[in-house]
Amino acid sequence: MRPSTSSLPVGERSPDSSPPHPPARKRKRPSIAATAATASASQPPPSLAKEPSIQNLFSAQASAGASQSTPNDSSPNRKKSKTQPSKMQSEMYSFSSKLASGNPQPTNTNRRLSGKLNKGFQPKTGTTKLVVKTLKPQPVWDANKYFEETWAQLDQALNVIFTQAPVNFSMEELYRRVENLCRQKRAEDIYARLSTRCKQHVRGTMKTSLLSKQRQSNIQVLHDVLDAWTVWNQQMHTIRCIFYYMDRSYLLQTSRGSLQDVTIKIFRDNIFEDATLKPDIIDGACELISADRSGKDLDKSCLRQAISIAEQSLPEYVNDAANFMTKEIDRCEFFGLDQSTRRDLLALLEEHIIENKVDYLTNQDSIADLLDDYATKDLEQLYALLQRRRLGSKIRPAFERWVDDTGTQIVFDDKNDTQMVVRLLSLKTRLDNIWRTSFHRSEELGHALRESFETFINKTKKSAATHGTDNSKTGEMIAKYVDQLLRGGAKAIPTDLTLHARDNAGKEEYDENEAMDEDSEVNAQLDQVLDMFRFVHGKAVFEAFYKKDLARRLLMGRSASADAERSMLARLKTECGAEFTHNLEQMFKDVELAREEMSSYKSRMEEREERPKVDLNVNVLSQAAWPTYPVVPVMIPADIQQAIDEYERHYKSKHSGRKLDWKHSLAHCQMKAKFSKGTKELVVSSFQAIILLLFNNVEPSEHLTYDFIKSESGLPEAEVNRTLQSLACAKLRPLQKHPKGREISTTDSFTVDPTFWHDKYRVKINQVQLKETKEENKETHERVQEDRNFECQAAVVRVMKARKTIGHSELIAEVIKATRSRGVLDVKDIKKNIDRLIEKDYMEREEGNMYSYIA
Repeated sequence: MRPSTSSLPVGERSPDSSPPHPPARKRKRPSIAATAATASASQPPPSLAKEPSIQNLFSAQASAGASQSTPNDSSPNRKKSKTQPSKMQSEMYSFSSKLASGNPQPTNTNRRLSGKLNKGFQPKTGTTKLVVKTLKPQPVWDANKYFEETWAQLDQALNVIFTQAPVNFSMEELYRRVENLCRQKRAEDIYARLSTRCKQHVRGTMKTSLLSKQRQSNIQVLHDVLDAWTVWNQQMHTIRCIFYYMDRSYLLQTSRGSLQDVTIKIFRDNIFEDATLKPDIIDGACELISADRSGKDLDKSCLRQAISIAEQSLPEYVNDAANFMTKEIDRCEFFGLDQSTRRDLLALLEEHIIENKVDYLTNQDSIADLLDDYATKDLEQLYALLQRRRLGSKIRPAFERWVDDTGTQIVFDDKNDTQMVVRLLSLKTRLDNIWRTSFHRSEELGHALRESFETFINKTKKSAATHGTDNSKTGEMIAKYVDQLLRGGAKAIPTDLTLHARDNAGKEEYDENEAMDEDSEVNAQLDQVLDMFRFVHGKAVFEAFYKKDLARRLLMGRSASADAERSMLARLKTECGAEFTHNLEQMFKDVELAREEMSSYKSRMEEREERPKVDLNVNVLSQAAWPTYPVVPVMIPADIQQAIDEYERHYKSKHSGRKLDWKHSLAHCQMKAKFSKGTKELVVSSFQAIILLLFNNVEPSEHLTYDFIKSESGLPEAEVNRTLQSLACAKLRPLQKHPKGREISTTDSFTVDPTFWHDKYRVKINQVQLKETKEENKETHERVQEDRNFECQAAVVRVMKARKTIGHSELIAEVIKATRSRGVLDVKDIKKNIDRLIEKDYMEREEGNMYSYIA
């Protein structure tokens, strides 16, 4: 059982149930005062005058707690318990009040005489904190200084390379320094300076030298440029060796290409494309060909080098080819040539320009560059050019390879797994637009797109992200993204994924601030997510995480829209069948029944003219449909326990033979808290409420130690740490931690933050309940893995029972086919499950790598 959005405890029906949420209690000197939660989050808070005081709510608990233990950190103003601890306990935990309150004890300044003790010497007992100070000051690391020093060495090395002086530096040392800078996230700075330095050298020294020479012919100009090209290549070979780590780890991940591509482009842009040199270079190449045609000797190596410099990029070639063919056809029409001439000329041009160049036009690297740059117009021109000879499908291998490589990199990027679905949706949106506009909805390329997505989305590996299992990480992240959408609504949708942005994809200008329909945006986004969900084979992982997140949303009332919740459930039912959504539908039914049960309980209390001291709200849930939750020990305040008992008597009077187990970790409530800057209503979890109530009857400056909070709350250490961190180390901090820090320690103490303030009257602090812990994530993955093993074994038994005898390879194939919808195990794991069934005498091995079923 779990709590409703607005109030406290939760119960469960049948063997396993959920606990409630303690309300707040108030004491005479309220640093923080609290009241129990209202019955519904949408209702206004009750007036202060009518609310029961914390003293009344928890007087029984306070007296009980005082008789059980005495806090070790009591200040001079704190009341002491009447009941003294046992002798052994008092001896073990006897501390000075001054020490507990933080005041130092006086120090004996008398020096001990050599060889004997001073009179009245009392040896110090207990542990002593030893502080070891480093006498030699540690140097302060200056990253910017290291960068400048390294670049100075690199710049000096570049001067040596460009002037062709003897190498007087260690290339290995420079390589290591570049690697260090790249690991410090300075790769972009290195690239920017290297690019600027290379451009200065080419524009300055090389270009000036070429322009200053007096030449007799165009062929001589061509020779001079080729000599400069040869020298540049030699220099770039040395530079690439030094900057190799930056090239591999940074440049190749950008649209600029490799360092070699960058340096070639620098030479072409500044030398070959120069308005003075380019005409002479081209004329020189043409003169070489003319000399060969006239029977003179041809300098073949010179011509080959010239062609390599003038080679066009793929978009330039496609554009020039289309323009060239268009002009030739225009000439035919202008001169009135016969249609047969036009047809034969066009066929000849297409044969030479397209068919004979198909390998160049469908080159993997060239198409990958266009896809990286999202060059829709260039891709459309390329596809249209190939389609002139019905060769558009030749793009498929390069297209599939790029989609698979890009998607695989996103799926296995563990550092950015929280952004996985957003990145995949962005990728899918871009590729869909390319398919529609650039590839003209080609059926074959559409199949290639979907098959590539299905391939990389279902790739799995055993890693720390899945806690050593081969579960689908994509299924988990899709479930979490859906949770984000259903909790946040349209505000949770990234701007570039909105319906408005997709409709205007490819347009250079559109109004980004145009009003949008939030319901339409959420539904469109859910459709996109579901389209990606269809690719996932192992849906068991998605189901486990979606179910766990849905439970949180229902119990804590965090859904942005009930219609969106129902809409998503209907989509899943259509996609996966009624069996998949059976438990999810039962969860919605339980919440509705719980509301009716609470209404019946309150009506009965009104008939008896009984007004409960605590406004309790309970969700009674069926254990089979909901996720399992561990029982967390906690000390429940007396008035809360009384309210729980009253409800339990009412419930059992209507439903005999049922047992309620309370899950207090799921409960939440509202508390009234008085700070120096005003009164606030805090929405907190049950554990947060219990800890905050400990500060009710203390002075604002009085410290409560970690051990005191732990003993008074009764919570285990992990929950104490987690709850205190949410109260004293998060963005909203009603408590202050001493000493300050982001981690909770057993030596810390805590006080109320007198400066706490928020613009809103009602402040939500209980985000800790919505956050998944690493332990919960690991438990979910391991449970899914265990279920997949059972499903695999069940599939093996079904196949063996139907076939009686079957070969090993055929059995593996049948099992993979049968378990595809829930999640296919690795072949090695399937073999392990077969061995387990053999040990249990469900089947046995036979000769010829065969298996037979044992009835």
